[in-house]
Amino acid sequence: MENTKLIVKTKSKFYPIYFGNNILNTTGRLVKKNLPGVKKICIISDNKLPIFLLNKLIKSLKKYELKIYKLSATEKTKNLKVANKIIEHLLSDNFNRSDCVIALGGGVLGDLSAFISNLTKRGLKFINIPTTLLAQVDASIGGKTGINSNRGKNLIGTYYQPDFILSDVSLLKSLPQREMISGYGEILKHSLILDKKFFLWLCKNGKKIINKTNNIFLKEAIIKSCKIKCKVVNKDEKEKDLRMILNFGHTFAHGFESAKNFSKKLNHGEAVLLGMMMASKLSNKKKLLSFRELLSIKKHYLALKLPMNIDKIFKKKEVSKIVHFMNKDKKNIDEKINFILLRKIGKTTKPKRFALHSNEIKKFLNSYYL
Repeated sequence: MENTKLIVKTKSKFYPIYFGNNILNTTGRLVKKNLPGVKKICIISDNKLPIFLLNKLIKSLKKYELKIYKLSATEKTKNLKVANKIIEHLLSDNFNRSDCVIALGGGVLGDLSAFISNLTKRGLKFINIPTTLLAQVDASIGGKTGINSNRGKNLIGTYYQPDFILSDVSLLKSLPQREMISGYGEILKHSLILDKKFFLWLCKNGKKIINKTNNIFLKEAIIKSCKIKCKVVNKDEKEKDLRMILNFGHTFAHGFESAKNFSKKLNHGEAVLLGMMMASKLSNKKKLLSFRELLSIKKHYLALKLPMNIDKIFKKKEVSKIVHFMNKDKKNIDEKINFILLRKIGKTTKPKRFALHSNEIKKFLNSYYL
């Protein structure tokens, strides 16, 4: 499989994403090429990753002084206490601004590691090596860092672009299908908000991607998805306007995740898939999205057995809790809840133009319970 490079061009920094198969062992060479001043490297790794992957990375970085932290990659790890502990260790080990943090894991560890990199001495070098489909197509790109508060998800964070991203398709081999579906949610989101042609391609090839039966299609889906996200981030790095369209489905999703207390019962990608279905239904209810196009989306969900029914995951009495957390979403500007909705497949409503009162959302969600 041929290696590919994509350049992200934000106002604050230009940086490459390297795509390929079995390219983890090139990390040392890429550090030397992109960051010649690095002497010390802190690897923050998911403790559930197969040990040979971490060993492969360590072997590639044998010329550097390494510190390794293995963490549990759950939303509960993304907190100030964990971040502070690692920052204090980095300071006591005298990490300088020319030294580097590498995240080896999914979106949780990417968010946390980028946050730590940004705050330590006002900015260490940062490399993201995403090991989940969700992180490869979405979380690793765009420079958002974040940790969770008791009051909600990602409410404490900064913008801090990595120095490069290494996206190795072979790292997805050991990923269970549930995690592939989770990542597929973000791929599907990118097609729904900006590229109908891509959506139609996914309708033909989605099963092969989720089941990992074709690495060429999988890599193509990852690159197409990253190109869409890069296009948006390049124009609006700090989510002042256009970048908000990437939140399609996420206002519902964050409410769903928070209502389940970020438990394993519902992971982020599943919450996004469910959120996009609810946002699509709301788009149709508000006479923005045609019934025919809503049907196309539903058909795709059914063909791939994607989570789409709120009443299968939540009890009616949980609706108030969902709406309570939706109200706390950081994208809300006034008392109303802001939404990105679909006008048609490939085109959304404009950011900050569609807001509804929480009572209306509660009524809308309750309508799915008999």
